[in-house]
Amino acid sequence: MEVEKTAGSTTTDPSRNTAPLAAALRLAVARITRRLRQAHAVGDVSLSGVSVLARLAGGPDSPGSLAELERVRPQAMASTLAGLEQRGLVRRTPDTSDGRRAIVTITDDGRTVLEERRSESVTRLTRALEEFTPEERDMLRDALPLLDRLAERL
Repeated sequence: MEVEKTAGSTTTDPSRNTAPLAAALRLAVARITRRLRQAHAVGDVSLSGVSVLARLAGGPDSPGSLAELERVRPQAMASTLAGLEQRGLVRRTPDTSDGRRAIVTITDDGRTVLEERRSESVTRLTRALEEFTPEERDMLRDALPLLDRLAERL
């Protein structure tokens, strides 16, 4: 996947060079995500479910807050939480300060699944990265802060 580079460009239109980069970056991230998803068996916990488990590993939270943090609709979060709860990976309890709200907590089984999924993904990525040269791995490592910053701005 090649992105057109303009050496020594002094253009004042930032979209001229960033639009092709944005398109290529979107495609690359989508391919990585899709391949990691395909690695897991049907019926396994989805990436969105794993993301919720990872957030809950940091402490209990409300469904509304989780939806906001994950940038999904409350209905989508309710569906994700229902699946996790059905598998015994999270537990909902009434909020002691507001009985109308629920608080979601990760269970021990949820922590186990989270760790297993992280290990599987890290193992797959490690194997793939081992095929890169040390210089290429350094380039990817150097790009991580920029990717984190980009994620925060989306």
